[in-house]
Amino acid sequence: MGEASTKYNDDQRVLTVLKAIKKASKDLHTTPISFTNTSQSAIVKYLLELKNEANSILSADPSLLNLSRLLNSLKSLLDKLQSSQGYGVRSFIRRQFTYYEASRVGSAIMDEIKAWSDHESLKNIVKTMEESGDEDEKIEVLKEFQSRISQGFDSDLQDLILRTKIFSIIESILCDSQCSIGIREESAAVIVSLVKFNKDVFVGFVLMGPTIRALISISSSRSIQVLTSLIKLIKSPLIDIIESNGEIPKIIGLLSSPDLAIQVVAMDCVLEIGYFGRREAIEAMLEDGLVEKLMALQRSENGGENEAEAETDPKKRTFSDCVASFAVQMEVGEGLRQREKREFKLEVLKRVREASVSEAEAATIAAQVLWGSSP
Repeated sequence: MGEASTKYNDDQRVLTVLKAIKKASKDLHTTPISFTNTSQSAIVKYLLELKNEANSILSADPSLLNLSRLLNSLKSLLDKLQSSQGYGVRSFIRRQFTYYEASRVGSAIMDEIKAWSDHESLKNIVKTMEESGDEDEKIEVLKEFQSRISQGFDSDLQDLILRTKIFSIIESILCDSQCSIGIREESAAVIVSLVKFNKDVFVGFVLMGPTIRALISISSSRSIQVLTSLIKLIKSPLIDIIESNGEIPKIIGLLSSPDLAIQVVAMDCVLEIGYFGRREAIEAMLEDGLVEKLMALQRSENGGENEAEAETDPKKRTFSDCVASFAVQMEVGEGLRQREKREFKLEVLKRVREASVSEAEAATIAAQVLWGSSP
């Protein structure tokens, strides 16, 4: 326990010093050159102090050897800067060149620190996911990882992610029914972020793995939100997988959930399937009674015209035109050919007439479908 605590304290000390060096290097990189720049002088002085503090820390870690070398180079350049205080043109040019070199080395230091931080962070994620019994700790490191990959693509970080097999580790937690819903949902959110990080790489992992089945089996409002996000990102290929796995009826079934929040996210998911889905997926939804379920929602206590309440509380959004919304998604969407769009619109109208409880209801909904309604 004592050794673990000592290592943690050492790691925190290293991290604190590296963060300070990274910030000072960034300031050095962005501060303009001039004859008399007090900010510039303060940055140089601070970096020299940090270099002295970092010597003993960095020398003890072989993975920081290159960073230590860069800092030594930076120190030499900063010493030259401090010794060239003349106001002549030659002195200014020499100082300008030296500052440019110091700025370039400072940029390299920032990249080196970022790479080290990413390496340590991923190592900590793997260790926490595989060894920790504290789910709150796991959720916290997943949130930190999601925040990091949300900063944009980084090829070095991607190499680390692939080498450490982070995706497989996170996916295994998502699929583990022994884990809490909270950590499974957080794992699902990370998977979406990984797909956004690089679709070319991580879409294949999603399509070939058990992620989609797991999200539908959880059937919480957040897991269906994640599924909807993945449909928007991956489009028709993901819907093809959902349809071929026979999962369409489960999604349609969520429209009848007693939980309004789940009904709402299921409706959003259905609309995205309507937009991106190919013929087989649309047929599966209609055959599973989608139109009839949507009409039931329109008649339910959550239907109607209470738009003001829906604006203040998304959970109370109305379903007053959900049949027409689905029809519009099909009509403007990317998954169907024009001929198929016309066929399915006629099929929707037919089912509306069959499921209506009155001529007035049939006429109203048919008009909405024919003339369109914003989804």
